[in-house]
Amino acid sequence: MNKTIRHTSVFVLLLVLALLGRATWVQAYRAEALADDQKNRRHTIAQYAQPLGNIVVAGSPVTGSERSGGGTDLEYRRTYTDGELYAAVTGYSSQAYGSTQLEGIYADVLDGTDDRLKNPLDAVTRKQREPGTVLTTIDPAVQEAAYRALGNKKGAAVAVDPVSGRILALASTPSYDPSKISGTNDGAAWRELTGDPDKPLVNRALRQPLPPGSTFKLVVAAAALEDGLYRSVDTATESPSPYTLPHTRTVLRNENASAPCENATIRTALRYSCNNVFGKMAADLGQDKVRATAERFGFNDAELDVPVRAYASVYPSTMDPAQTALSGIGQFDVTATPLQMAMVSAAIANDGLLAAPHMVSEVVDSDGDALTSYEDGDTRRIVSSATAAQLRSAMVTVVEEGTGTNAAVAGAEVGGKTGTAQHGENNSKTPYAWFTSYAKDPATGKQVAVAVMIEDSGAARSEVSGNGLAAPVAQKMMAAALK
Repeated sequence: MNKTIRHTSVFVLLLVLALLGRATWVQAYRAEALADDQKNRRHTIAQYAQPLGNIVVAGSPVTGSERSGGGTDLEYRRTYTDGELYAAVTGYSSQAYGSTQLEGIYADVLDGTDDRLKNPLDAVTRKQREPGTVLTTIDPAVQEAAYRALGNKKGAAVAVDPVSGRILALASTPSYDPSKISGTNDGAAWRELTGDPDKPLVNRALRQPLPPGSTFKLVVAAAALEDGLYRSVDTATESPSPYTLPHTRTVLRNENASAPCENATIRTALRYSCNNVFGKMAADLGQDKVRATAERFGFNDAELDVPVRAYASVYPSTMDPAQTALSGIGQFDVTATPLQMAMVSAAIANDGLLAAPHMVSEVVDSDGDALTSYEDGDTRRIVSSATAAQLRSAMVTVVEEGTGTNAAVAGAEVGGKTGTAQHGENNSKTPYAWFTSYAKDPATGKQVAVAVMIEDSGAARSEVSGNGLAAPVAQKMMAAALK
């Protein structure tokens, strides 16, 4: 045989063997990975080949499905009932832009492709089964109270059952209607949402940590009582007013210059929100002790899943004494989400025990059998029962006689703490208004813990306060929860 022909034949044979090897490798070893790849169009076709399973609030679905119509190979598209009201809970399921939050976490259950939904024969044939359902812990009355009270303000609100850890409300404003971006031809709506400077797609309740201001004073007070720095909330502190930050000439003043803050007790200091008391208290304790208490409440936890992953609330490290003092009033580099501050009040309300927060109770298949269940009351001790009782007593004073009077609920024990956090360089922008609280109905035993953050209300700077803007929202949520 001609040498050239022989070499060419060998080369062609090697190419054929390479192609056969590649095809075998793809089909035998890569088939499942390629089939499951989110960029695979077949995955999207399978996801929307039948009506999706539902996300349920109090026994009623807040999601649905409808025919996509002509011009697409995706049979069904997602629909939402009261989409703006529940967007912070559900997230969105979009044929073009993917899925977020509960829609994303449980996408395989909701589209029927989760292996737990298949019997052994289905696993071989890859037959798609009927989708499952996600049951949430949301109370529609509390959710609506939060959303309506926030109104056109930019902010967020969270309500938690302190005993069970069930999230009763999770609201973020401005919101959006997920139905408007659920199809394949919603580019204009998507560009409007992503270009909006108010960022309606951001879940402010879980994923926008901001300086918590004076609401963080509850954490510092807890640290002081647990450490024994002060015996009780009615023990006089050693707190000059005004207070000069350590090793500086910077004076930390109080918003109310006439308030009785010099050497004030913790109760009085919470009632009038005395900066000098908690600034010096944090400096006296030192950053390590304050951080240890903050972390027990949940700060610096980068893996807080509810089951949506919440961004970490931060208590910083490597601070000097002056910075530590500023951290004591929820400033410097301290940040918190509304969920985190609701967890602080929840632990205090629940006798010092923090129940793991969660907004899904169960995930079930089409027959109602549980695939995943989330336990209520999965608790851990944060502070002693005695410390929690003292803090509740002081928080009640804040609502009955102090800066939180707008949170009062008739017939209920209500304790709270206001906060106004500086915003911008040299506090040049409108401050953030905060309020965190708990409420208990002695007649029914019902209770709730709440946190509200108002990022921007459009109000004049002089009108921004936790009691004026955030406490009324909390009040409506607590009243709805106790009904």
